[in-house]
Amino acid sequence: MSRRLLFCAVLALTVPLAGCTADAPAPPPPLPTSSGGGAMRLVAFDSCRQLGDDLRRAAKASVGPYGLPGSELVYPEVLRDGARTMADAAGAAPAAAAPDFSGTNVHEQGADEPDLIKTDGRRIVTVRDGTLRVIDVATRKETGKVALEAGIPGGALQLLLAGDSALVLVPTSGYRTYISDRPDPGEQRAQVLLVDLSGTPTVVSRYRGDGNLVDARMTGSTARVVLRSAPRITFPTGIGISDEKKQLAANREAIDAAPVEAWLPRWEVTDNTGTTKGQADCGRVSRPTDYSGAALVSVLTFDLTRPTLGGGDPVTVVADGDTVYATPDSLYLANDDRWRFDRLPGRIPDRERQQTEFFKFALTGNQPPVYRASGTVPGYLINQYAMSEWDGHLRVATTDGATERSAVRVLADRDGRLVQTGIVDGLGKGERIYSVRFLGARGYVVTFKQTDPLYSLDLRDPAKPAVTGELKITGYSAHLQPVGEDRLIGIGQEADGNGRTQGLQVSLFDVADPANPKRLAQYHLPGAYSSAEYDPHALLWWPATRTLVVPVEERGVLALRVTDDVTLTGEVSQTRLLRSLAIGTELWTLSENGLRASDLSTLDQLAWVPLGN
Repeated sequence: MSRRLLFCAVLALTVPLAGCTADAPAPPPPLPTSSGGGAMRLVAFDSCRQLGDDLRRAAKASVGPYGLPGSELVYPEVLRDGARTMADAAGAAPAAAAPDFSGTNVHEQGADEPDLIKTDGRRIVTVRDGTLRVIDVATRKETGKVALEAGIPGGALQLLLAGDSALVLVPTSGYRTYISDRPDPGEQRAQVLLVDLSGTPTVVSRYRGDGNLVDARMTGSTARVVLRSAPRITFPTGIGISDEKKQLAANREAIDAAPVEAWLPRWEVTDNTGTTKGQADCGRVSRPTDYSGAALVSVLTFDLTRPTLGGGDPVTVVADGDTVYATPDSLYLANDDRWRFDRLPGRIPDRERQQTEFFKFALTGNQPPVYRASGTVPGYLINQYAMSEWDGHLRVATTDGATERSAVRVLADRDGRLVQTGIVDGLGKGERIYSVRFLGARGYVVTFKQTDPLYSLDLRDPAKPAVTGELKITGYSAHLQPVGEDRLIGIGQEADGNGRTQGLQVSLFDVADPANPKRLAQYHLPGAYSSAEYDPHALLWWPATRTLVVPVEERGVLALRVTDDVTLTGEVSQTRLLRSLAIGTELWTLSENGLRASDLSTLDQLAWVPLGN
């Protein structure tokens, strides 16, 4: 038996996503078929030849005279900035006892998310302007720093922390330009850096991989990093876009001439032993029923207790995935199907769909994720908070842009397919979803156009989810934050009766009675807005003192006490503020210029730690 066939036989038994053969490939599956109602299934390719044939055919159907879906030129309104944030890691316990401390705001406890700053209660670790810095909490002084690499985008770095190891995530900079006769900017690579914090901070391992950073999650000391890579194809520019038919034909010829390796993401790892290089294996690339051929998404696994990162043992899907949601046991990749952009000449007509695909992976220990199920629902997600796994079911809230209707659907894994078991439809007719929060058997959805209906949902029976109550107020909540049992805080904007925004609004909701949600209190700051409206990790809830710390753009942070009322207790003036942490009796606030330590009760300044060069 050949080495390749032996490898494939073992892989087929151990990795559900794998599939390879040395024989002639099976006929490619039919391209564009509708895949609604959970009828989609993820399967592996039979060979590199089939993978190449199918990717070329899909890309040729997707390409237009201006390039492939996902290009800044082709599809600007659906591009996501990829800026993600994270929470405090559930890593190894520190050697010495640490004071109580806050983590960064996360969706699911036990599924950490990357961010600008982390703490274990003894030290603060932050990344900014290409440098990782360590600040000692007791002395309130910087105790170490390491320059990561020249040319790293200043505000784009993210961080995960486990024990004495920090994982720094470095996305690529800029957007890919698909039509180019110059060296392909798509060859820019995301990086993952392992930094040893046990002494002087030191980069001990560096992973470089094709693609842009989508997101990451960490459970314990195991991180899963999601990258999306585009094919390395150089499209001709000599024709000019004035003759779109010729440009389209030339683009399709370039796709036909591209080898399958142009799609397969490459990686290299450098540590003290040298540099190791690799590329995704055809047999570990899988596909849904339909896809654009413009991107592959890889989930990498890194164990932060190991001395080097390795290749990440990638699990790869042909998809345009843009949203990650995870619990300690599952990881979901959502794929917005609005890549089916049919408004430009040359594209196959009627391909744009208002639907979202989901891929579910099981997580176990420090092992690579294992594919479990997939499915589709109508509409699009606002963010990861529109997904929630509870009691073996996935709850999903989406808005259909074509019909301006929103719904919450409950999905269950049935033999590898995410099948709908129940639905609540018709939420906010003529409006779109602005925020979602699922809390156990309950759900809360905010829609908005002129007023803000807050819907309360009963999700105990997956076959019969139902709206139990509705509250209409002016303005909207862009993020819903639990602040104790039967209490929700809404961060958003006040608005007049015509829907014109009037400034920052912090609302306290009493949701004890599912049939009668009500607003207990409101704090309104005219003309202001907060980064917490679009980035929940900028918000700090400290239950020990019932303090809500809200950043206000160009002003600093407000400290609000939340009881049955919302009252202002103090303010920290700090321009361009990014994050807040509570450690013991101190409030630490991070801005672009430095870290400030304040007394949590009085907000008097205790120390200032500059973060300049």
